Amino acid sequence: MAGQIEQHLKSLGLSVPTASTPVANYVPWVRTGALVFVSGQLPLENGTVAQTGIVGKDLTTEQAYGAAKLCALNLIAQVRNACDGDLDRVTRVVKLTGFVACTATFTEHPQVINGASDVMVQVFGDAGRHSRAAVGAPALPRGASVEVEAVFEVA
Repeated sequence: MAGQIEQHLKSLGLSVPTASTPVANYVPWVRTGALVFVSGQLPLENGTVAQTGIVGKDLTTEQAYGAAKLCALNLIAQVRNACDGDLDRVTRVVKLTGFVACTATFTEHPQVINGASDVMVQVFGDAGRHSRAAVGAPALPRGASVEVEAVFEVA
């Protein structure tokens, strides 16, 4: 039987992908005490970066918002693995840090990373409200437009 969060995801029409494996010398998540630190996730769909390019040049803020939503679903996939498949063990989304590959004059980083923040609140309700940073970068791994990392509290 699916847990409450899994059922809620379905009611939202959201699908959490299979968690990706690292492409370098790191682990996808680390649990210490009640905290799970999830490594940065890209906007992957079926193992491929779904959105590449530079925001403010190749992509709009709205397109990058969509990429951030994909990053959030990939974060949820990783924390699901950290919780042995039980998302009901997530008690709090503590912090998101979002990176936006953008032009030097782009200033809408918060609006882009809202894509990830909005997913966390939709999925986890008040427990999805978190602290956050949104940062611009000249380039991201694999040419991705957005990358987001997270810290979760789990039972």
